[in-house]
Amino acid sequence: MCLLLRKCCTAALAAVFLCSPVNAAHAADPGALPPVDLSSPALPAALDAQVGYEALAALSAAERGAFRERLIAVEVDLANSPGFGVELVDGRPEARYRMAFNNVAEGWNWYPQADPQREDYYHAKFLPLKSVSVERGEYVHEDKIGEPQRMKVNWRYDYFLAFENLYDFYPRAADDDAGFAAALPPEAQAGAVRMLALASLSEPYVSESTTFWKATHGTPTDFTLKKRYLIGQLQAVWFVDAASGRVLARLQRKTAP
Repeated sequence: MCLLLRKCCTAALAAVFLCSPVNAAHAADPGALPPVDLSSPALPAALDAQVGYEALAALSAAERGAFRERLIAVEVDLANSPGFGVELVDGRPEARYRMAFNNVAEGWNWYPQADPQREDYYHAKFLPLKSVSVERGEYVHEDKIGEPQRMKVNWRYDYFLAFENLYDFYPRAADDDAGFAAALPPEAQAGAVRMLALASLSEPYVSESTTFWKATHGTPTDFTLKKRYLIGQLQAVWFVDAASGRVLARLQRKTAP
């Protein structure tokens, strides 16, 4: 009887271990967060920001540690990047992604005691990755007396890459044009360029903030905005030809990690 009980307990413990979140994370790892080889000349597959965020957010803080320094590639959403452009400089196309206003405006990133001569009030910067809008139905509400209305419920999820090492790529300067800049081949055109960011994940790996706007008579929509961040150290920026996938220019981190 004791031997049978011991065997049952051993089997139960093995089942718990094999099905634990840590092992589940490793089992799902190849699909959810594929590693990138920065030394390879091949174009890496871009991680879907939503898939990557949700995979990490589902883990505990301890479990996320398995992904420390995991190198990922994400595509920057240039359609939502007003600071990006391809311009002629001395007769040659140049890609420029301005970063002066890409501050992560969250409480955890605000340093009010910072000396602006030496550092930014917002240490972490962001690159936009993806936006997902979800319609969540509607309801009837009387915001203005005597005028019932149908109020819509909309949510939007904005995904970003957040990193603190921007100035590993260029010197800090009070210049609105400062950012990632690279000369491109003569045939490059603004609408035909993609931008990949390669980053190594670091603590706390993910962060989320929520802002809610209540529906009113004039704006009959409940709107919830969730900002979701993948957090790491930026290692490289690649500008890529959208049609062929050919890498047009590479910008590498200048300071060793």
